Amino acid sequence: MKITRAVVPSLFTVLNIFCGFLAILYTNQGRIEMAVWFIILAAIFDSFDGVMARITRSSSQFGVELDSLADVVSFGAAPSFLVYQAHLHTMENWGIIISSMPLVFGAIRLARFNVQLVGFDKDHFKGLPIPFQAITICAFMLENYTQGYGLSGWQSQALAPLVAGLSLLMVSRVQYDTFPKFTKRELKAHPWKALGFTVAALIVVASLGRFLFPVLMLMILFGIVRSLFVILKHWAFHVDKEAEEESEVSSIDI
Repeated sequence: MKITRAVVPSLFTVLNIFCGFLAILYTNQGRIEMAVWFIILAAIFDSFDGVMARITRSSSQFGVELDSLADVVSFGAAPSFLVYQAHLHTMENWGIIISSMPLVFGAIRLARFNVQLVGFDKDHFKGLPIPFQAITICAFMLENYTQGYGLSGWQSQALAPLVAGLSLLMVSRVQYDTFPKFTKRELKAHPWKALGFTVAALIVVASLGRFLFPVLMLMILFGIVRSLFVILKHWAFHVDKEAEEESEVSSIDI
């Protein structure tokens, strides 16, 4: 077997899959917090495989497909099993349906991404990226789940809507920015994106992770609001254009 530099990013993808597998094992053992950390570790490896692919200039269709399969395990199956075991099993049939949503909609989102992929560099994602969805669920669990006691109060009632909402966002048309590359060209083209991600990272680090969930939710809501603004702007443009055409027709008739 010929070993090439493409092995480097693929190695990080394999570590991503392995972390997802460990997250499922720890969830099955009832060790929810350990499972959460392994999903977060899988997300770190997932980000490194893209970085290494750019550094080694070894981006390939094989890498894209392998990455998608890894993401289905680590950010689809693992979070679905996690939320079911942590609390949603108490909702019986509804709990099964809602728990399956990160896996089912995540797989649909990845399939759509792969068939629409043109080139390997992109400025934005259509729909919430599946790792972002998984990390948001993990941040919620880290903040509110207590080993041996589980979720209580409003947190137990908020988990199902959170999981369902994040899952639906994955297959939506809401646009989310890619992670900035912090190159001269990228900083010049998208300075506000780099600044926003930097500020968000500093807030999370300064708070020792306590503000991770609020920061992630703000970023998710920002994408929704921005998409709504674009839709309204597009609608207003067409309304103005139609009114302009009608006025032109009326002046001709006169």
